[in-house]
Amino acid sequence: MNKTKKDLSKDELLKLESRYCSWGDTVHYVENPNIFVRGKGSYLYDEKGVEFLDLQMIYSAVNFGYSNERLNAALKRQIDRLPQLACQYIHEEKILLAARLAQRMERTFEEKGRIHFNVGGAQALEDSMKLVRNHTGRNLVFAFMGGYHGRTLAASAITSSFRYRERFGHFGDRAMFIPFPYCFRCFYGKKREGCGMYCLKQFEKLFETEYYGVVDKKTGLCEFSAFYIEALQGTGGYTIPPEGYFAGLKEILDRYKIMIVDDEIQMGFFRTGKMWAIEHFGITPDIIVFAKALTNGLNPLSGVWAKEHLISPKVFPPGSTHSTFSSNPLGTAAGLETMKLIEESDFAVSVPKKGKYFISRLKSLQKKHSQIGNVDGLGLALRIEMCQKDGYTPNKALTDAIVDIGLSGKLSAGGKKMGLVLDVGGYYKNVFTLAPSFYITEKEMDLGVELFEEALIKAKGEK
Repeated sequence: MNKTKKDLSKDELLKLESRYCSWGDTVHYVENPNIFVRGKGSYLYDEKGVEFLDLQMIYSAVNFGYSNERLNAALKRQIDRLPQLACQYIHEEKILLAARLAQRMERTFEEKGRIHFNVGGAQALEDSMKLVRNHTGRNLVFAFMGGYHGRTLAASAITSSFRYRERFGHFGDRAMFIPFPYCFRCFYGKKREGCGMYCLKQFEKLFETEYYGVVDKKTGLCEFSAFYIEALQGTGGYTIPPEGYFAGLKEILDRYKIMIVDDEIQMGFFRTGKMWAIEHFGITPDIIVFAKALTNGLNPLSGVWAKEHLISPKVFPPGSTHSTFSSNPLGTAAGLETMKLIEESDFAVSVPKKGKYFISRLKSLQKKHSQIGNVDGLGLALRIEMCQKDGYTPNKALTDAIVDIGLSGKLSAGGKKMGLVLDVGGYYKNVFTLAPSFYITEKEMDLGVELFEEALIKAKGEK
């Protein structure tokens, strides 16, 4: 193989990919993967120059748009000054970024704490598990059905989908999975109106007697150390809990000294209109895990914030955890510039405003198509649940067809061919989880609705 990259056709590249790349990632969820060559703002471009409107932005990692000039410039400056450094040494950007994050947490939650960095979201989540075990001496945790926390071995143990574990043996530390308050499809078959938060009462029942296997009624000690939550479920379908649920959950957990670890990997950094999604629900977690949008997807960097008594040097001393690239200078430089950008912007106003407009357009579309069973959102974390004509029975086939049509690049708008990039989640893989750029315009939102409807109409004709 002597051809250069530019000499190779798309078919030739895909043939090489099929032969030499692992299929263990998620690329081959679709039959004909795209090869994208450029990104700008809300758009990706393939080798033919076809424009694809991206409404998922790397699962909410690129909140500030592709090729954001300000954030790219910060990375370029850093690569010429201090591009790499072993994490056992200190550099300025790490200190300033940690201070900015911790100080913001203190203002928001009125709690002192510290920041620990890592590379990916799952790795940061594992660091949080060390903090929990170190503090409690216990390793079992609660987590939600529909929750997603990553695919390392430890993260898979607290992610509810068995298919992420089935090839890898027995998971002795598997979480106890509790139904999430997914009111559109209540696990208990209830309706939100008048249910009296039935799901919360069912969780509380676990603590009534020792014979439910959770608590020693004589000592009051619970076998479970923490509850891992997503304030809005990410891969589970951008599912929003009802008002009062998390406050009630925290009241139960506090009684038994069970910690709350809040996974903000997808929803952090103003995706929902607040810095952290959990702020909408009026509780303070013990630990927050974050990643993705911290660097706008430019360089992997994740982190954990924990209350001071959990992470002070006395209780979590040097060497408690380690990763060679955990606080890499490229990531911390991009993260520091991201934080400056956030502090200078008014995302607390603009994100909810744009979300409200996008939701209104999607709800208008819902009235025209009975297959759109549910539309909901918080800020610019939006969901479209696809159903059969009854508006309720999940319709995965239709969802998949819309994705494929969008990725074909054969939709039309303004007299030109276009594509549409969508992400799918949900318990039945029938939910479009929309996470557009914060800089998306009303015109682009209108375009997104137009392209989505065209794909939907085509998909209905095929099914």
